[in-house]
Amino acid sequence: MELICPVCGDALRRAERAYCCAQGHSFDIARQGHVNLLVVQQKKSLHPGDTRVQVLSRRAFLDGGFYSPIAQTLCDTAKALGAAGPILDVGCGEGYYCSSLARELGHELLGLDISKEAVRCAAGRYKEHQWVCGTAAHLPVKDGSVGTLTSLFALTLPEEFRRVLKQNGLFFQVLAAPDHLLGLKSIIYPQLKRKEKESVPELPGFRRITSVPIRFDFTAEGAQVQNLLSMTPHVYRIGREGAARLAATERLTDTASAVLNVFRKI
Repeated sequence: MELICPVCGDALRRAERAYCCAQGHSFDIARQGHVNLLVVQQKKSLHPGDTRVQVLSRRAFLDGGFYSPIAQTLCDTAKALGAAGPILDVGCGEGYYCSSLARELGHELLGLDISKEAVRCAAGRYKEHQWVCGTAAHLPVKDGSVGTLTSLFALTLPEEFRRVLKQNGLFFQVLAAPDHLLGLKSIIYPQLKRKEKESVPELPGFRRITSVPIRFDFTAEGAQVQNLLSMTPHVYRIGREGAARLAATERLTDTASAVLNVFRKI
């Protein structure tokens, strides 16, 4: 997939140890093979995105197979719709979902995340794919170069996604449903607050093709209970009492509930 310079927008060319543009901007290729295209003016904090602890917790939980129904639904739906390549995964994390999709479809993959730790982790395991640290708000990808774009439990930026997708390209979006992880929430919060959440949105510049509900039960034990918390936004919101209750929880049976929405660029 053709990358563009995050500073000037010119095409980037890969040299032996760096990506360079005609204007002289250069970005080193890390030992694991990924490249950092998140320039300082695009950062809102010194170390944006997930920490190493969060990334490793997510990897341990996903390696346990607890969320495999989500990956399988994504792959089955993409195959049924004839999703074209190359694939761009925005908010790729440690690469679990998008590497499965690329393997099933046989397409080239570029995974992008704002977390340097997530990209490093993905590049270390899935060496056959391309990994970039960057921001979804300014995707360092050439206009109209992506066949399939995915964003799972991550940001949706319709205008920028539409820019990089080919005509008739597909966007696969996974959003948590209102009843997602109620078991976890009932432990970490003193009371549950039901919030209205739009799980099947309409996006400007896209036509929604289908929405597939994903709902299944799972049981986590021991360290996997804490790993589950670490890979959710609740890790930033939990109080001291909620953390203590979760630490005392040896076994958690919960329900994952999400929606896979598929859109076509128009």
